[in-house]
Amino acid sequence: MRVYYEDTDCGGVVYYANYLKFMERARTEYLRARGYEQGPLRRDQGILFTVHSLQVDFRSPARFNDALDVTASITEARRASLTFNQRIRRSGETAVLCQGVVRIACVDAASFKPAPIPEIIRTELLNGD
Repeated sequence: MRVYYEDTDCGGVVYYANYLKFMERARTEYLRARGYEQGPLRRDQGILFTVHSLQVDFRSPARFNDALDVTASITEARRASLTFNQRIRRSGETAVLCQGVVRIACVDAASFKPAPIPEIIRTELLNGD
C-alpha cells in the first residue's frame, strides 16, 4: 500500500495510529483472500471479528509516498479468537518498520458477546497459510 499525504504528520512521517489502519487492511484482505468478508460473516454466520488486544513496536518511520508491504499471518487460533503476527516494510526492503501482534475475537453479531469461530472457518484459515 502507498503512504498518502493524509497518512503523515507535518514532518512527512506516518502518524503512529495509521499503522493500525494499514494492519487492519492487511487482515481484512487476508480474510477476503480466503473467502471471508465481514458482511457475509455477519449475514450468513451471525458473527463478527473485532480487535480484542494488540501490541505494536515502532522501529523506523515510514514516510510520505513510500510503498509498503504489510503482512498478516495467523500464529494462534483459539476457540473464539485468532492471533495475527503483522509486519510493515518498505517494498523491496527487508528491514521491519513496524510490527504487531493483534488478537481478534469472534463475537455474536447481535449481542457482541464472545462466540466460537465456526469449525469449518477455523480449519480453513489455519490451513490457508
